[in-house]
Amino acid sequence: MRPANFSALTEEIFEGRSKNPHAILGIHHTDEGMVIRAYHPQTKSIMIKDIHTTETFAMERIDERGLFECLIPQRQQPFGYELGHTTWENHTYSVLDPYSFWPTVSDYDLYLFNQGNHHRIYEKLGCHLCENSGVRGASFAVWAPSAQRVSVVGSFNGWDGRVHQMRMMGSSGVWELFIPGLTKGDLYKYEIKTPSGEIYIKADPYAFFAERPPHTASVVYDVDNYIWQDEPWVKERAVGNPFSKPVNIYEVHLGSWKQEPDDSPDSETGFKPYSYRQLTETLIPYAKKMGYTHIELLPVMEHPFDGSWGYQVTGYYAPTSRFGSPEDFKYFVDTCHQNGIGVILDWVPAHFPKDAHGLARFDGTALYEHEDSRKGEHLEWGTLIFNYGRNEVKNFLISNAVYWFDQFHIDGLRVDAVASMLYLDYCRKEGEWIPNPYGGRENLEAVEFIKHMNYVVYKYFPNVMMIAEESTSWPRVTKPVHEGGLGFTHKWNMGWMNDFLRYMSMDSIYRKYHQNLITFSFMYAWSENFVLVLSHDEVVHGKCSLLNKMPGDYWQKFAGLRAAYGYFFGHPGKKLLFMGGEFGQFIEWKYKESLDWHLLDYPMHQKLNHYVSELNHLYQTEKALYEVDTHYEGFEWIDCNDTEHSVVSFMRKGQDWRDMLIFVCNFTPAVYEDYRIGAPLDTIYTEIFNSDHETFGGSHVVNDQPMVFEKVPCHNKPYSIRLRIPPLSTVILRPDTGKYKSNS
Repeated sequence: MRPANFSALTEEIFEGRSKNPHAILGIHHTDEGMVIRAYHPQTKSIMIKDIHTTETFAMERIDERGLFECLIPQRQQPFGYELGHTTWENHTYSVLDPYSFWPTVSDYDLYLFNQGNHHRIYEKLGCHLCENSGVRGASFAVWAPSAQRVSVVGSFNGWDGRVHQMRMMGSSGVWELFIPGLTKGDLYKYEIKTPSGEIYIKADPYAFFAERPPHTASVVYDVDNYIWQDEPWVKERAVGNPFSKPVNIYEVHLGSWKQEPDDSPDSETGFKPYSYRQLTETLIPYAKKMGYTHIELLPVMEHPFDGSWGYQVTGYYAPTSRFGSPEDFKYFVDTCHQNGIGVILDWVPAHFPKDAHGLARFDGTALYEHEDSRKGEHLEWGTLIFNYGRNEVKNFLISNAVYWFDQFHIDGLRVDAVASMLYLDYCRKEGEWIPNPYGGRENLEAVEFIKHMNYVVYKYFPNVMMIAEESTSWPRVTKPVHEGGLGFTHKWNMGWMNDFLRYMSMDSIYRKYHQNLITFSFMYAWSENFVLVLSHDEVVHGKCSLLNKMPGDYWQKFAGLRAAYGYFFGHPGKKLLFMGGEFGQFIEWKYKESLDWHLLDYPMHQKLNHYVSELNHLYQTEKALYEVDTHYEGFEWIDCNDTEHSVVSFMRKGQDWRDMLIFVCNFTPAVYEDYRIGAPLDTIYTEIFNSDHETFGGSHVVNDQPMVFEKVPCHNKPYSIRLRIPPLSTVILRPDTGKYKSNS
C-alpha cells in the first residue's frame, strides 16, 4: 500500500525539506484501493467526506507529528472529497484537500520560462483565482530553485508553513500548489526554507496586489475583472506613431500632487494623498485643461519606503495600494484615455531593494541578483542589481513590461537608470567592478536584455513609447534593434537639461559668456529621438525649484522662467515638465507634502499657470513644434551668435514648409527696440505669442502690428524684419505663407 521509501518521504515532509509532498499526501491508487493521506499537525482528528455521495470515512493518525491516512478498499478511482478537521481545541472545519488537484502550470509553460521566452508568465506564476477540476480556489506558483521547501502561508492557515507545502515541478525551479476555497482579499506569502536551513517569509514576486505599507503581505486578487472603455484610443495608438505627434508630458508623483486632511492617529503630517479615484476626478481634468498630452507617473509599483519615491520596488506586478485597488488604477488610466491623455509609467529594471520580504536572496541564494557584489550591488544606492544573464530573471522583467501594457493599457514606460545598467563600472572605483569577457566596461548581458525587452514590447504593442533615462553618450539608444540600436523610441536629453538649467541659473550679466550652453545641444539634437526634460530630479536635494533657480528680483524670476519655457518649447524634442513647475512652486518638491496649490491665489503664480496652459495648447496646434523633432530639417538657426545681447533666434518647421514659426529669445532684462533678424520669406510676419504679455505677468512689450519684410539681407537670409524684443522673453512669429512672393 505504501511506497518503499515511504518513511524517507514522510520524514522530508516532517522536517520541511520535501520537494514533492504530493507523492505522499492526497489521494493515491493502490492495489488495495484508494488511499488518502493528510498532514495537519494542529488537527486532532479528520473525517473524509465524499462530496458526491456524502459517504464518510475516518482517517487514522499514523504519526503523532500529524500524518493521517485512510484506505478505502471499495474505491478504485479518485473522487472529490472534503477533510473535516477537529482541532485539539475541539474547533471543527471542513476543507477540500489541496493535494488532490492536478498542477496548474504546464510543462510547456515551464520550458518557455526557463528559456526566458514566456512573455506572459504572469498568467502562470504568482497567485491566480481559478477553477481546477470544477473547484474554485487559487493556484500558486513561485520560482525558488535552491529552496529545500516552499509553503504558502497566509490568513487562511494561521501562517503555518507546515500546512500548505508546495511541490517543485521537475527541475524547473518552480513550486506549485492549488488551494481550494480561497477568495479575493486573502493575505498570503511564501515560507521558504533555504539551503542552509533558514526560514524566509517572502512576498510573491508576481502578486497583483499587496497590503498597504508598512504591511507587506501579498493579496489574493483577480486583475481580469475590469471592463475597459478606451477601445478607440487603443486602436488609434496602434496605427499612429509617437514621433510626429505632439508629446507634452506632465510628470507627477501621485502621493504629493494633492493631499487632503487625515485625522488618523498614525498620520505623520495630518494629511493623506488623493486616491486613484480622487485623482481621476481632479488630476485628469487639470491636465486636460492645461493642455498636456500625457501624464507620466513616478513608479506606482508597490514599494515599501515612501522616501524612495517608488524607485525601490518590491511588487513589480502590483499597483501600490497606497491609492486604491488595481481596478481603481485601471479606471484612472481608462479615464485618461477617454479624455485624450496618454499614460506613461516610470519603471525600474535596474535595481531592487534589500527589504527582507522582497526579491533579495529570495530562496537563500543570489537568485534575482549576482552573488558577487561587484556585479550585484549598487553601493551608492544600497540596492541590488538584477542578473540579466539569467533567463528566468530576464523573463520576470520582460513579462513585467508586457504586463503593464497588457493589463493596464498604458502608453509607455520610462525606463529608469539605464546608464547604470549599461556600464559595469557605473559609480564604482577601480577594483570595485568586474570587466566583461572582452575586458570592457560594457554590461553585455544588460545590453542584450534591453534589446530583447524592446523587441518583445513592440512585437505586442506597436507604437507605444519606450523611453530611456540614459545620461551618457552611449550610441544609438533610440535606433531599432535590427539596426544595431538599443531599440528605445526616445531618450531623456540629460545633457540639454544640465546645460540649460546652468545657463538659466546664472545672472543675466554673465550669460553672454556662456551662450554655448543653450546652443551646444543643437550639435547632437538629432543623434537620438529626445525628450527634453525639466524633471523631478532638478527640483530636490538643494537644487531649488525652477522658479527659484531664476536670478533677479521677484518679477525677473517669473519673466526668466517664462522665457525659459518658451525656449524649451521651441527647441526640438518632446517635452516633459514636473508638477509644480507650471504654476511656479517656490520651494523644492517634498514627497511627503502636497504641492503649494495656495500659490494660485497670488496673481503672478496664477498668470504663470495661464502662460504654461497657453503654451501647451499652442504646442498641440502648431505642427512646426512637433512634426519634425527627430531630423535637422525641422530646425534652422537664424542667429545664435548675438552673445552681447544674449539673444537667439531660430525657425521651427513642420512637414509642410508652410508650417513655419520663428522664435526670438532674449535672456537679459533689457528691452531691444527695432531689433533686426533675418527673414526667410518676402511676406508679412505676425507675432502669435509673447511671454511678456500682460496677461502672463509681463511688461507688455509686444509687437501688436504685423512686420513687413525688408529687402535687407541679414543672418544669411535674403530678407529681414525689425521687431521689439521684450525683457527676459520668448517671442514667436508666424510668416504669412499665403502671401509669400517667391523670387520677388
